[in-house]
Amino acid sequence: MTLVTMQKQQFESMSDERLGWACIAPTLQQIRGREIAVKTAAIARLNKGQQALCMFRVLYDHAKNSAGEYYAWLACILDTPGYWEGVSGGLHFFDDQAMLDLLERTRVVIEARDRRPGVSLYDVSITDLDGDQELRSTITLLFEQFIDTAAHSLQQIAVYIRSHPQQFVLFEE
Repeated sequence: MTLVTMQKQQFESMSDERLGWACIAPTLQQIRGREIAVKTAAIARLNKGQQALCMFRVLYDHAKNSAGEYYAWLACILDTPGYWEGVSGGLHFFDDQAMLDLLERTRVVIEARDRRPGVSLYDVSITDLDGDQELRSTITLLFEQFIDTAAHSLQQIAVYIRSHPQQFVLFEE
């Protein structure tokens, strides 16, 4: 378990989104673009709260920019062994049922369209939305709900971090 070092005043003044990022940024930077084995080992060294935060950020930071990225990243999470379980486990840790429900609805849409013989979820692309109006409309609506739900998720996570700083932060004197 590696704690992030910061001043208490800085910790108390950060926005909810920034606090969550600051508490796990070193790990995310360490695993970005690395092989699965490296990612798995790094995450295993974290405590349960840090693991949950890390997996939420893996979802949120990749999916927040557009409906296409939300669609493609959720497909990637579904296709990568352990990712769906990690993200959903993290959301359970923070008792974030609203986000869990939304991701489940999104999973059903993606799998109904893209789990076919000869098609891997790894092959899902942002451009799939360009050629399928119904899919684009559905994913756009789910993405808008994701953005709204994520705001609550970020707040819920920040409340947890502020209530349990010893799991995330080492305060400088």
